[in-house]
Amino acid sequence: MVEYKKVLKNKNMRIKLLNVMAFVPDRLMLLLQYRMKTGRRLDLKNPQRYSEKLQWYKLYYRDPLMKQCADKYEVRRYIEDCGCAEILNEVYGVYDSADEVPFDRLPNEFVLKDTLGGGGDGVIIVRDKSRLDIEKTKKQMTEWTQRYAKKHFAREWVYEGGKHRIIVERYIASEKEQGGLIDYKFFCFFGKVKYLYVIADREVGKKAGFGIFDAEFNKLHILRADEEPLLREIPKPGNFELMKRIAENLSKPFPHARIDLYNCDSGIVFGEVTFFDGSGYMTFEPDEFDYELGKEFILPERSNA
Repeated sequence: MVEYKKVLKNKNMRIKLLNVMAFVPDRLMLLLQYRMKTGRRLDLKNPQRYSEKLQWYKLYYRDPLMKQCADKYEVRRYIEDCGCAEILNEVYGVYDSADEVPFDRLPNEFVLKDTLGGGGDGVIIVRDKSRLDIEKTKKQMTEWTQRYAKKHFAREWVYEGGKHRIIVERYIASEKEQGGLIDYKFFCFFGKVKYLYVIADREVGKKAGFGIFDAEFNKLHILRADEEPLLREIPKPGNFELMKRIAENLSKPFPHARIDLYNCDSGIVFGEVTFFDGSGYMTFEPDEFDYELGKEFILPERSNA
């Protein structure tokens, strides 16, 4: 298997390369990437694995609402429309450029995010503004706003054609000794939670403890081969059923969506909506779980041929 991020570590260089390859049809690109990432042949005619069905989902299903929900700022309107405004984190502002961010008016702690970003390089956590290198931070955010890819690297169409902006959110305090800010990622299929990831002890852009649970919060003996296992014992949240109801409400319009929630002293806080977990290039141990998760993903009728 080829991990191209280790070969081309600079994301802007990868985007330039992918722009050169934008002429490659989506289907062919996914066939190539799936083989490179997983070592397997991608079956799009009769997909059985979850990872295969995600590739089909990228190619053949289009709902404009998915594009709105992929943007970290625009998704807030959808959350409000679903009657869940109370779970939205406080936003200090959204900006088109790094020079617009009013650092002098921001609190001592805050979080900067690329509205169309993913992974650790799209997030900057500021714990002490007095120690922040503002010029270095502006340079990183300018890289966000100037990114333009004709095609998403994994052909996730929901991120294509949108405008990268900077959103500034309230920092959510957590206790490192208790696992930090624990992330609950609910896998929903037509509005029903079937599984979830629980992620703790996160170091942004580096590593995190990664566990897979069933819908009743029983930890499963299943690993993501590309992630560190969750070693910490995570108790079932007292408001877990409420979290499930929120996730099911938010995911109802979609054949499949991953709804990410945090659970902190101030209550449940929305994280994001993701439609293509890991771009569908993950591997599980044991491998059978890819099929088990795939059984839950009933593919819809094609909306894009």
